[in-house]
Amino acid sequence: MNTTPPALLDEAPAGPPRRTGRHPLDVTEVRRLSADTVAVTLHVPTALRDVFAHRPGQHVVVRHRRAGTELRRSYSICPPPHAPGALRLVIKRSGPGGFGEHATTRLALGERLDVSPPTGTFALPEVPGAHHILLAGGTGITPLAPMATEALRRDPACRVSLVHSVRTCADAVLADELAELKDEFVDRLTVLYVLTREDRGSGLSARRLDASGVGRLLAAVDARPGPDTTFALCGPPGLVATARHVLAGLGADPSLVRWELFAADGAPPRPPEPAGQAPRAGEHRVTALLDGRRRAATVLPHDPVLLDALLRGHPDVPYACREGVCGSCRAKVLSGGVTADGQHALDERDRAAGYTLVCRARPRTPEITLDFDA
Repeated sequence: MNTTPPALLDEAPAGPPRRTGRHPLDVTEVRRLSADTVAVTLHVPTALRDVFAHRPGQHVVVRHRRAGTELRRSYSICPPPHAPGALRLVIKRSGPGGFGEHATTRLALGERLDVSPPTGTFALPEVPGAHHILLAGGTGITPLAPMATEALRRDPACRVSLVHSVRTCADAVLADELAELKDEFVDRLTVLYVLTREDRGSGLSARRLDASGVGRLLAAVDARPGPDTTFALCGPPGLVATARHVLAGLGADPSLVRWELFAADGAPPRPPEPAGQAPRAGEHRVTALLDGRRRAATVLPHDPVLLDALLRGHPDVPYACREGVCGSCRAKVLSGGVTADGQHALDERDRAAGYTLVCRARPRTPEITLDFDA
């Protein structure tokens, strides 16, 4: 699957572009990367170029209707190294019934997908001349590969060491592009693969990435925590938690350790369990600012979180994973108070600035005002 459709009309819906909401974009290329993974490129009309301008580490939310049900999934933007402005998504089939299954088996050229503008705060710390250590697990490579490319081209004094943990050699989906990048920056880029379910016997060895294994990998890439060494981690929760624990033990500065989790595609969204007594109807009101407009909702007794109350009358409220992982429903609490747990997509700086994830937040005061545009 690697062809290009006829020329597309370079147009967009009338009206000023928005940085929230969603826009229909045409699929221009579907390239198979492995048995269960494809790279999907989307056409961005001229009128939407500013809306979809992005930096490495950001993601979009794809909405797709199937059998009367709307599927939402968050994907990191992963342009190829030779086209850093392209809107390309690497999509893996991880289970039946999800958007990943549709993308890897039936997605066709010219099909339109509803896509949200780029969002997210995952990024490398800005430290000139740093040694950037990137640790990816599985499809966690998708934000880290463009981060590596951008750092190497922007800062000629930096070094990048990228470790990619995959089950087998066939699962290293961006290996060819990283090999080209290695040729371009042969003295400043190190790429190390760890195969967890395959023993190649030459250079790539099977090992389990427990705390001991992560420690050995950090030593192998000469990772020495200090003011000029940064870390970026992306992958399943277990791997990221283990790496953070190891780095904390080594004395790494928390402000120089950035991380992001990903959720499994195909699993139905799981709303968090409500804590304590459920609110009575009318006891709590939430007002949300989105696209410069106000949206109001009443929290009902059966609403586990604020997101459910808002979606009842305002289906355009952004969300994707409902597990506190993707950060698509990030909003700033302008007034009132909420309580939330499992907000994996927020760091200490986000929380200190008053941000919450609406898919995890429950009301703590009678009136709450949220700003999705902040």
